[in-house]
Amino acid sequence: MTGQKLWTQVAVLALLVLTVMAAEGGKVEKQGKKERKSDCGDWLWSVCVAIEGDCGLGTREGTRTGIDCKQTIKTQRCKIPCNWKKKFGGECKYVFRDWGECDLATGKKNRTGILKRALMDATCAATVTATKPCGKIPKTKLQGKLTKQNHCWIK
Repeated sequence: MTGQKLWTQVAVLALLVLTVMAAEGGKVEKQGKKERKSDCGDWLWSVCVAIEGDCGLGTREGTRTGIDCKQTIKTQRCKIPCNWKKKFGGECKYVFRDWGECDLATGKKNRTGILKRALMDATCAATVTATKPCGKIPKTKLQGKLTKQNHCWIK
């Protein structure tokens, strides 16, 4: 019986060695595949272009370079939210502060927006400035009285 136990142990040990060798052989093949993938450059994506109008569903095109790349151009679906400010790019969303004081020289007021979120690989400015007309400017009350006769101020 001792001889049978010895042969069983040798067989199990041989099976274990073969299993480890097969596993390491598989890893070498996988590393070779990974090296081939690294020959390709990173995907560079264009901006999202809406199918209809300025917002909603659209597409963007991706390109990459590489000697052994099977695919160098591909198209991807994307979406431009309709409530985002188009003036600053349909893929950039900003949080705006309150409107500033009216500049009497220009008749306009400004506010600053700070980048909150950008879609996909969009390139967005960190801050933007929005401008709009002041609207009605409150007039200061002048002291005195305007007479109808000579249209002059009397104090």
